[in-house]
This record gives sequence, structure tokens and C-alpha cells, in this order.
Amino acid sequence: MTLTASIETKTRQWILVAAGLFAVAWGGNEFTPLLVMYRLEHGFSAVAVDMFLFAYVIGIVPALLICGSLSDRVGRRPIMLPATAVAAAGSILIALGADTAGILFGGRVLSGVALGIGMAVGGSWIKELSALDPQSAPGAGARRQAMSLTAGFALGAGVAGILAQWAPWPTHLAYVVHVSICIVAGVGMIAVSETRSAVPRAMRAPLVDDLKIPAATHRRFLAVVVPLAPWVFGAASVAYAVLPSLMADRSGGHPIALSALMSVIALGAGFAIQAVGRRIDTPDAARGALVALTILVVGMLLAAWAASVLTIAAALIAAAVLGCGYGMALVSGLQEVQRIAGPDDLAGLTAVFYSLTYLGFAIPAILSALTETWPGVVTYPAIFVVGAVFAAICWVFVRTRSTSHLPAEGAELS
Repeated sequence: MTLTASIETKTRQWILVAAGLFAVAWGGNEFTPLLVMYRLEHGFSAVAVDMFLFAYVIGIVPALLICGSLSDRVGRRPIMLPATAVAAAGSILIALGADTAGILFGGRVLSGVALGIGMAVGGSWIKELSALDPQSAPGAGARRQAMSLTAGFALGAGVAGILAQWAPWPTHLAYVVHVSICIVAGVGMIAVSETRSAVPRAMRAPLVDDLKIPAATHRRFLAVVVPLAPWVFGAASVAYAVLPSLMADRSGGHPIALSALMSVIALGAGFAIQAVGRRIDTPDAARGALVALTILVVGMLLAAWAASVLTIAAALIAAAVLGCGYGMALVSGLQEVQRIAGPDDLAGLTAVFYSLTYLGFAIPAILSALTETWPGVVTYPAIFVVGAVFAAICWVFVRTRSTSHLPAEGAELS
């Protein structure tokens, strides 16, 4: 192999890590369109299935915060390589426990652990591998990371919904497909080079010190990223968890397929807008975040309209707009993080960002509890209008508090 060919091979290794990230994202979201199935066919309450949805956040947040910092100490490879195996184990548990809440919950937690590892460590690995590619445009690492995640989320939900609706073994086949994808992606990542050398043991500070992320107190992070982050999966959960449950009785007898369709539309819209996100986002203003929040205000108002009229068309329109808001918020947040973070805290700050984004997955469970506790008093249209107001408040905060200047990417924070 010539030297040129060797360099070209190394610069394209990010694709193999992106495949691993795609696989764990698939596992994280394949469960979402099946919420309707577990509620209608397996007897779980609306609150219970929404708690299953939220359960993987219990795995995600510790994995994000611990594994991101740990990979800064020991390297990306030893932390990221097991992620696909953990994701496969989560799918196996879920397949075995279709009627057992504890097993489903445990499987979802494992799916979350795998996704947390992928997002914090795999995302940083992709960014660093992309930096080795002289043809990569600025922000390519963030865009590749966001698009890998969104593609996995979308295809995982779409395929799982189709298989559960029309294929045999509805509680098993989708998970078998995912395990197969994990095996292939996991084997592929073995060939990827390390991008961060391990810190010698004698020089390592206690791990608890590495869990402190000074960049998380940076004024830009507090003014732009913190108010934006919870809307990432707040928007997504409304689009492909809350709205499909409201439309189940109007699905023509195919509630799982409708849920899968809404997931694919929302995440497909998010994927599409991420492709142009770097042109919208700019390092010397908060334009990306402001565009995302503007879309989210409109999306929440459309969700209120869809919950009022209860038509499939209205729900699909709302899901598409909310998906655009999700996608723009995700890629803008990641680009902000990658500008703020230095090489020693990239994984850690990415982990903090993702931990904030996953607060949004508490929304379906909270809404179900509110509407069941006060039926007829707390309604979904009213809640979505309130959500639009909060998104508008976040827009005003970002617009007035964000700074107009940032150091160059990877520069020292002031």
C-alpha cells in the first residue's frame, strides 16, 4: 500500500466509528414506535410505557459523564469498542421480557449505557478522526456525529415499527435485526486507529477530578448551549412519542406503523436540516441556536393544533417541523461544544451537553402523569402552547445573553 493510500484509509476511518454510533442509536430508538404495542397488546399503562422510554436516560447520563472523561484518560478505543456489545445485550433483554416490566426496564437501561458511550466517546472519536482528513470542512466532525445518530434513530424506529406491525414475531424480530447490526459495526470498529494517547498512570489525577468540566461554566456554554440542549429530545419525544399516542385511535388499525412513520418523518427532517446546519450556524453569533428555537416555537404550536384537531395530516406536519427543530438544535449544540472545548475536555463537555439534551425525554412521562391526574383540566393542546412560550423565552435569553465572539476552535478559554 502506498503512503498516499495509507493516509486516505486513515482519514476515512471515521466512517467505521460512525457505523458504531449508528448501531447504538438504532438500539436507543427502536423501542419508541413499539410503545403503542406494549400499551395496547401487553397491558402496560401509558405512564409505564413512557417510563420505559425514559429508562434509558438512567443508563445514558452516567455513561456520558463517566465514559467521556474516562476516554480522555485511557483513549477512545478501549471505551468505545464494547458499546455495540452492550447495545446488543440491551436488545436481547428487551426481546426476552416483552411482558415483564423489570426486564424491559433493564434492557432499556443497557441500551442507554451503550448510547451514552457512543455519544460521548464515539462522537469525540469521529471529531478527532475527521480532523485528520484534510478535505473535511469546518464543523465536519459535529455534522458527521449528528447525522450518524439521527440516521440510527430514524432507521431503528422505522424498521422496528414495520416489522412489529406486519412481520412475524413482533416482540422479537426487530431486536434480532439490531443485534446483527451491532455485530457487524462492532467488528468494523476494531480496525480504527486510536486518536488520543492514554495518560500514564503515574500522571493521572483521581477520576473524580476528571469529572469536573471547567468548560461547562464557560459563559458561551451557559448562555447558548444550556437553554438549547433540553429542546433537542424534548422536541423529538413530542414528535415521535406523544403525538403518535394521541393518534393511535385514528390510525386505521395500524398504530405501530403510524408511530414508526411519524418517527421516520421527524428524524428524516432532522437529518435533512443537519446537512445544511453548518451553513446556518456561525461561530461569531448564536444564529444556529436561534434558528433552532424559532423552528421549535412553530413546532410546538403545530403540535397544539394537531392535538386539538386530531387528524393524521396535522400530526405529520407537526412531527416534521419538530424534527427540523430537533436536528438544528442537535447540530448547533454540538458545534458550539466543539468550539468551546479544548482537546482535554472535548469528550467531557460533549457528555454534559448530551446529558442536558436527554432531560427532554422526561416530557412524555410527565405529560402522561399530568393528564391522567387532572383529566379534562390539563390538556395536551394547552401544554403544547405553554411549551411554545417556553421556547420563545429561551430564544429571547439566547439572543440577549450570547456573546458575539468566540476563540478559534480548540483555543484556550478566557
